[in-house]
Formats: sequence, C-alpha cells, structure tokens
Amino acid sequence: MPGSPAGAEAAVARAHGHPDGFPEEAAGVPVRRRSLLASAALAAAAPVSVAACSHGPGGSKPERYPPPRHGAVPRLIAVPEAHRNIDWLRSALQAAVEIEFSTLPPYLCGWWSIENRTCQAARLIRRIISDEMYHFGIVCNLLAGVGGRPRIRESAPVYPGPLPGGVHPGVDVYLSGLTRALVRDVMMAIEAPAAPLTDSAREPLSIGRFYDAVLQAFRVVAPDLSVDRQMHERIDEDTLTPVKTLEDVERSIEVIKDQGEGTSASPTDGPGDDHVAHYYAFAEIYHGRQVRETDGEWQFAGTPIPFPDARPMSVVPAGGWDEPPAEARRLLDAFDSTYTAVLDALDTAWAEGDPRSLMTAVRHMRRLEGPAVDLMEMPLAGTEETYGPQFRPLG
Repeated sequence: MPGSPAGAEAAVARAHGHPDGFPEEAAGVPVRRRSLLASAALAAAAPVSVAACSHGPGGSKPERYPPPRHGAVPRLIAVPEAHRNIDWLRSALQAAVEIEFSTLPPYLCGWWSIENRTCQAARLIRRIISDEMYHFGIVCNLLAGVGGRPRIRESAPVYPGPLPGGVHPGVDVYLSGLTRALVRDVMMAIEAPAAPLTDSAREPLSIGRFYDAVLQAFRVVAPDLSVDRQMHERIDEDTLTPVKTLEDVERSIEVIKDQGEGTSASPTDGPGDDHVAHYYAFAEIYHGRQVRETDGEWQFAGTPIPFPDARPMSVVPAGGWDEPPAEARRLLDAFDSTYTAVLDALDTAWAEGDPRSLMTAVRHMRRLEGPAVDLMEMPLAGTEETYGPQFRPLG
C-alpha cells in the first residue's frame, strides 16, 4: 500500500508523467468510467465516456459451507452457469456480504475525520455510508433467504489489504483521514464501474457483473425463499424488507448496482432520485465540482464542492499501531471492543432472525464515533498526523 496518502498521490502522478504531482483539476473535467489501477503506482486504463458504458430454502436449517477467501469471486464466476446450484448461490452471497461490509470502515474513517459535518462533502459521504449499510442488509437477507447464515465476525476485513473475494485486484484498501488520495484510490476505486475482477479475464468483470451472475443463478435455481431469519428495518432513506419473490431479488440487486455505479445512461442512482451514484459522488469530492450534463456529455462542471478540512489521521499500518501511548491504547481497546460487539450482534441478528440484535448492533455502531474522533485528535509522536481506529476484532 502507499506509505501515506501523499505517497499514493505522487506514485499515480508519476505514472501519468507528472513527477511533482497532479496538475490542478480544471473545471468541466469530463466524467469517465475507467478500469481500476492494476496497482497504486500504475495509471488507469484508457478512459471510456459515460455514454459508451453499460453497466436453505423453505425455512430449512442454515447449512455450513466453505467461506470464500481472496479470489473466491473469480472462481465463482468461472463455474459454468449450468453448474451454479444452491451452494453456489450461498457462497456467492457470502462473498457479497464480505464485499459490502468491507466498505464501511474506510468510509467511516473518512467521514469521522471531517471537521465540519454540515459541508457538502460530509453529507455525500454520510449518505453513501447509509446506502452501504442498506446494501449489506440486502445481501444478508438474500443469504438468509436461501438457507445460509451470514458469517460476519469470522470474515471481518483486515486493513490495509485487498477487497474480499478478489474483486478489484491491485486496489489496496487502507484506513486514514479524508484526503484526495483516499477519495481516489480507495473510495472511487471500490465503487468504480467496469473494474476487472481478474487480471487475466478476456472481458473485464465488474462487481455489477458479479451481481448479474448472482441474479441469473437465482433465476435458474429458482430457490424457495424463507423469510424466517430476514430482517425488516428502516435505514435512513431506505427500508430493508424481507425478500420473498424473484421480483424482490431483481429489485434488490438492481438497487445495489445503481446506487453504487449509476445506471447505464447516467451517474444518477435510479429513476426519480436526484442522488448521484457513489462513484460519481466521490468523484465530485475529488474534482471539487458537482457532475452535470452539458451538451450531451456529463462533466464535473457544476456547483463547486470545496474539499473539507479534516483531522490528519495517518494511514493505519499493517498489524495496527505499534506500541501506542497508554491513552491511545485505552481508546483503541475501547473502539475495538465496541466494534467486536457490533460484529457479534450482526451475526446473531441473521443467525436467529432477531431484530433486537440488529438494533443492538446499530447502537454499538453509533458508539464507535467517540473514541474514533478522540484518536484522530491524538498526535503521533514526531509527525503532524494523528492516530485513528484500526477496526481489529478482539479475541
């Protein structure tokens, strides 16, 4: 991973032929959907314009099956459609659970670090966090609906590191305060449309295409959908509801795709919604302007979005903070203890169909902010940066 956000900026800048860093972003930069970086030091693939791009049944006892590891998604995609059975669906949906959950810690760190939470950038990130919680709930409901049990603590993400399942190879997800490098190399990279799942794929596969494969498997397998352990809960602007029919499955998967990468025709996240999809919302923060359609082309030429002042949380190193001072250790332990309680409550919610456990998880999640912000205001010795949460489950 880059040694620091500034290091990531410089590495990509050099790959683009700018030895001293990126030139100033000009207003009216055209929106592009581009493949992910093969690594933080490689330039993106040739850009493509938006206009050219597309994007235990029956209440049975939950079955045990091998959890996906890094590389699981390419292996699942490689299985011929005719051989994608109920076990394939369960494995694919567990991979989806891991992918959706893994977005939350880096997005939360970026949001918590912003000093003025009323600014436009903070509001955009807060909405995306809410959407990701909703997407996580959807895939947990889908997995429970086909007789599976979401394994959340067992598969908790490790930072820095790749995204679960082998999606977006070369993207190293790290935790830090909000910087332009974090926005581009982590936030935009996670949400980017048409990013390859495998380096060797003849045709690049995106997370959206992975969800297309999941939906096609639902259509072929036609499993009975149990609602026994599915959750029903309001999540900000969205309502998580049990998935009962194939039409519910189709609608749920389309919501995840559109809110993340936009529709095939525009950066918006669906008809009748004035929100832009996550990729373009992050790109607005990065470019400093809202995306607007001008003369048939979407461009970052709208209202300015100033990059916000943020607490200078350093990149969390591999293995976590080494020998932090006593007060930082106390805050880290408090944070990780609460984070572990969040994971345990989420596991219980979908293992037992217990809405009280889901509410317990939500309460614990709200308590993470206090120690996180306190850590972000504690200087790292010998630097101008600060500590921050490391999201490491205890035990």
